[in-house]
Amino acid sequence: MAAPIAYQEHLPAVPGWLNKGDNAWQMTASTLVGLQSMPGLVILYASIVKKKWAVNSAFMALYAFAAVLICWVLVCYRMAFGDELLPFWGKGGLALAQNYLIARAQVPESAHGKTPKNELFFPMASLVYFQFTFAAITLILLAGSVLGRMNIRAWMAFVPLWLVFSYTVGAFSLWGGGFLFHWGVIDYSGGYVIHLSSGIAGFTAAYWVGPRLRSDRERFPPNNVLLMLAGAGLLWMGWSGFNGGAPYAANIDASIAVLNTNICAATSLLVWTSLDVVYFKKPSVIGAVQGMITGLVCITPGAGVVQSWAAIVMGLLSGSIPWFTMMILHKKSTLLQKVDDTLGVFHTHAVAGLLGGLLTGLLAEPALSDLILVVPNSRGAFYGGSGGIQFLKQLVAALFVIGWNVVSTTAILLAIRLFMPLRMPEEELAIGDDAVHGEEAYALWGDGEKYDPTRHGNWHALSYGEQTVPSGFVNGARGVTINL
Repeated sequence: MAAPIAYQEHLPAVPGWLNKGDNAWQMTASTLVGLQSMPGLVILYASIVKKKWAVNSAFMALYAFAAVLICWVLVCYRMAFGDELLPFWGKGGLALAQNYLIARAQVPESAHGKTPKNELFFPMASLVYFQFTFAAITLILLAGSVLGRMNIRAWMAFVPLWLVFSYTVGAFSLWGGGFLFHWGVIDYSGGYVIHLSSGIAGFTAAYWVGPRLRSDRERFPPNNVLLMLAGAGLLWMGWSGFNGGAPYAANIDASIAVLNTNICAATSLLVWTSLDVVYFKKPSVIGAVQGMITGLVCITPGAGVVQSWAAIVMGLLSGSIPWFTMMILHKKSTLLQKVDDTLGVFHTHAVAGLLGGLLTGLLAEPALSDLILVVPNSRGAFYGGSGGIQFLKQLVAALFVIGWNVVSTTAILLAIRLFMPLRMPEEELAIGDDAVHGEEAYALWGDGEKYDPTRHGNWHALSYGEQTVPSGFVNGARGVTINL
């Protein structure tokens, strides 16, 4: 019996270089990372904020995911993974041509001296999409610092500009064949490119945008803790694609990375929760989520190059050091108190990402490093040899990422401020979603106010058998009067 056509040899869709297993895993990993954002962080953000900001917070994530994809294929992918323009930046260009997307995936600037070009066993389309999901989640993580007050139009302008002038620089420098890549800096799956950059840029943006209303800063309870846990769960499970997809192959390093990722996250969550119990006398569900996130962030730069016992060590530190900076140091620091970082992205991503990158410089195991790294004989300081130099490389790379993000984020926001305010007007800040979007997250009336059917759109009238008048904030499509 003849094999089904999809499994026959020498098909045009199955060139000799294509490994179906690698391609299947890469597309699966891409989907897992995409699910971290859509719907993972959309659900997490909509649930962890005050009820009046649920729609706005979810929309900021939704918009960023779509906007990043279009900018990515139009110019940004090749700025991050294309031909060199500068030692830290690639030449922009389209990633849309048919012949380009069906060709074998490669990173052209990965070739250097004796280092061969990184050619993969799946088509360029798989690589373009996989790396898009990383770029998108970086912007969405950054948004966590400015929820609850950033002008939505300013955010819509900020996303493409930051992608072009900040994200692509870090991605090319560390992953796309830039100077840090060839120097041997280890950033296995984005501890610096994604988490350190989003944390520093988010903190910088929070400074320039300004704080939330005082009432929101003083009391900002999550509107749905159970739904927040669902979003957090999608984030955790999706991280298997985040770190498991980094080797660009369904190989043993991917397996090690997935296991280490989950070990570190679990350890960090337990440590954070234990510290909450010791210090505050009760476990916090939000704290557990924060501990989970710091563990996932911390292991990311070293997931495929550290041993599993080291993943536990990293979890112990990621559950305690960011906890200390957020719960203790934050309250004593004038700067941290002044900057209104809504979800504490500085602590959960910048601090944890920096911690993970430096720990990788200490704990990277030589045999595991040789499975994935282009620079031979890479090792952490604990393994002797050139390990001390590796730690120095990790430190220098962190300083570069921090410096570039502070400068670029500041320049972008000051440029946007010439055309529109970065912060919402006070009247919108007082009302929230209904003023900004003409929509509200729930057909409920809590937070102390009485139910007013004119504020919630006429579709509510169906439940009360009465005619209503559209709200001033509700658009015409929802303002149709219904006669019963």
